[in-house]
Amino acid sequence: MYRNLICGVDEKIPLKDGSLVTPINFDNAATTPPLNTVLQEIISFSPWYSSIHRGSGYKCELSSNLYENSRSLVMDFVNAGKENVVIYVKNTTEAINKLSFRLCDGIKKSLILSTDMEHHSNDLPWRDKYIVDYININDDGSLSLKDLEKKLINYKGSVKLVTVTGASNVTGIMNPIYKIARLCHNYKAKILVDGAQLVPHRAINMGEISSPEHIDFLVFSAHKMYAPFGIGVLIGPKEVFMKGNPELSGGGTVNTVTHDFINWSEPPEKEEAGSPNVIGVAALAASIRTLKKIGMNNISNYEEYLTCYALNKLREVPDISIYGDVSCKARVGIIPFNISGIPHYIVSQILSDEGGISLRNGCFCAQPYIRKLLKISSETSKKFIRSPSLPRPGMLRISFAFYNEIEEIDKLISLLIKITMNKSRYLNKYALNKNWCNNR
Repeated sequence: MYRNLICGVDEKIPLKDGSLVTPINFDNAATTPPLNTVLQEIISFSPWYSSIHRGSGYKCELSSNLYENSRSLVMDFVNAGKENVVIYVKNTTEAINKLSFRLCDGIKKSLILSTDMEHHSNDLPWRDKYIVDYININDDGSLSLKDLEKKLINYKGSVKLVTVTGASNVTGIMNPIYKIARLCHNYKAKILVDGAQLVPHRAINMGEISSPEHIDFLVFSAHKMYAPFGIGVLIGPKEVFMKGNPELSGGGTVNTVTHDFINWSEPPEKEEAGSPNVIGVAALAASIRTLKKIGMNNISNYEEYLTCYALNKLREVPDISIYGDVSCKARVGIIPFNISGIPHYIVSQILSDEGGISLRNGCFCAQPYIRKLLKISSETSKKFIRSPSLPRPGMLRISFAFYNEIEEIDKLISLLIKITMNKSRYLNKYALNKNWCNNR
């Protein structure tokens, strides 16, 4: 539908037999190809690129204005309240790590609630600085709001932050972030939403601080929204970043320095040490302008159509297991599945070799969630700790973007049916390969 907006989608690639085909990319949850408008913006801006905030030259002023004006564009895109500040980082992972340092008081470990469905990037950064507890999931892979409220009640107002994914990178399930926000605020906790899988696919409303459903912190990555040039975003209340020292310090973070005194700049400058990625910011701004022009509701409606079509067609594939909530609603375009009797890493390789179809296999950097969905026991999990070279259980993941087409889904289904009808031949053909098995 919007295929002409994306760079490289029609470039031919070779199959295993040497023939050339148009590739099918169903791995958009990992990263997305660039928009043509993003590339055009980079080419257009590059002759005017210069250092920012540190000179009076024309190019410096132009670059500085582009960089600073982009913050308003980002704020408007997610309807952030005026009390917030936009901080640029490399990606969502760095944004969460930065916040984990900035919220830590360094004396007494505060309590953080994460969930059983988080990406490792929204779990690991909290572990060494906080007491972390995990909100349970339901049988369909969705978050248990009952368990969330139970834990908020039991901890009697001592929870500092509830950190949740906006949409799972494994199942595509969207968490009811505004309902969660209301619960958090009722019990004096703040909420962080990992928006890496949500922001590119749905309209977001962080809201004003006066609303009980406002989102306190939001993080996301430009490389998942068609601007893969090294920019991530952390949005949160400016007052939070006024306190304490930044975890990274250096050029651009200070007003005054002597050998025994530091006067830090105000946020966001205080949190953006070193020469910033101005080109990446230009790319993000171009992406946001294009997504707004298309319309986030148009994007979500079309991707929902693709997802519903794919879910219905996948049911025609023999011996298939689809994980998580299999309804079309309350999800982004991500579908995890397995084919009984043939490992995920072999299915993935066949799809690439014979169909030019890219999708992801493994645990998608969410191993605790995968183990729960696959119902892997604690004892079985210990085997992989003791023997890291063992072939790991996992899944295959389809993930859509607004440029994908129905015909691509039909080609995937056709090849999956072929695989299921010829399991023995494929198992004999594809020897076990450790590089496939240990996809994390």
